[in-house]
Amino acid sequence: MAKVFITGASGFVGSHLVEDVKKLGWEIHAAVRQSSKTEEIREFVDKFVYPDFGNVQELSALFQQERYDYIIHAAALTKSKSEAEMLRINVGMTQNLMQAAFEEGVHLKRFVYVSSLAAIGPVAYDSDKSISEDTAYRPLTVYGRSKKTSEENIKKRFSDKPISVFRPTAVYGPREKDLFILFDTLNKGLDPYIGSNPQKLSFIYVKDLVNALILGCTVEQNQLEFYNISDGNVYSKYAMADIFRATFKKKALRLHIPFRIVSYVARISQLLYKNSSKAPVIYPERLGELTAENWSCDISKAKTKLGFVPQYNLEKGLTTTLLWYKDNKWL
Repeated sequence: MAKVFITGASGFVGSHLVEDVKKLGWEIHAAVRQSSKTEEIREFVDKFVYPDFGNVQELSALFQQERYDYIIHAAALTKSKSEAEMLRINVGMTQNLMQAAFEEGVHLKRFVYVSSLAAIGPVAYDSDKSISEDTAYRPLTVYGRSKKTSEENIKKRFSDKPISVFRPTAVYGPREKDLFILFDTLNKGLDPYIGSNPQKLSFIYVKDLVNALILGCTVEQNQLEFYNISDGNVYSKYAMADIFRATFKKKALRLHIPFRIVSYVARISQLLYKNSSKAPVIYPERLGELTAENWSCDISKAKTKLGFVPQYNLEKGLTTTLLWYKDNKWL
C-alpha cells in the first residue's frame, strides 16, 4: 500500500484529492493548519500532521520517519496584499518541502507540485499556438509571479529530482468558491462582462485534475517534468453562463460594462484597501487576468507521457457542479 503526504488537503482541490486517493487504498497523511476545517475530509485521512513548513529539519525528520512514497504539494496562497508574503509561502514553503524530501535517508518515489497556468500567463487572441510547457513566462498577477519564481527555483535547485509540476488552468467543481460568485450572480438574474472583446478560455474539472495528479505519482517519468492541464477544449467568454441557463432554464440580463469603468473601480478599490489586511475582489492586476484574451492550453504532453484523458468537458462538469450547488443550497 502506497503512503502519501498531501498539503492543502482541507482546500478545494485537496478535499477532492484525498477522497479519490483513498479509493486507491493508499495511506493518507494530510498536512493542515491547527485552524483548518477538516470535518469534510476526516473520513478519508489516516493521519493529520501539523508541520512547521519553515523548519527544514523538522520536515526532514518527519519524512525520514514516515517514509512516504509520494508527496503531493497542493497548498498555496492565492491572494495576498504583500508580494513578499506570497513569495514566502508559494516559493519558500515549496523549496523547504523539496529540500527536506530529497535529503539523504528520505526514499521518495515522486514529488508532485501543483503550480498554475497563471505562472505562464495568457497569449494573444490570434496566436497560432496554445500555451505549452515551453511558452515563455509572462504572468499577470502577484500569484502568477510567485508560481513562476517557484518553478524557476525548482529548475535551478532540483532539476535532477523526481518531480512532476502541474499547471492547471481555471479549476471548477463542487465546493469551489471563487467561480461560484459568477453562478450566484447569474442566479440573481445578472450576466455581467467586462468589455465586449472576445476571449478564448480553458477550464479543468476538479476530478480530472485530481486524476492527473495521481498519474503524476504513479506513471514512470523522467526526473523533472512539467505538464499543462485543461480539459483540452477552448471556450468563449459566454460558455459558463450559457450552460447555467440550459441547466436551470433561467434567464439573466447580459451586460457589457465598459473596461474603462471597471478599471476605474479597480483602482479605487485598491486605494480603499490600502491599509486593510484583505485584498479587494477586483484590482488592476486581477482585472488584467480576467480580461486576458487567450488562455487556450495544449495538453498533448500530459496525454502522451501520462496517459491523461479528461473525462469532463465544460458542459458535463459544470452541469454536475451546478446541480451540486443547488442540492447543497448554495444556489
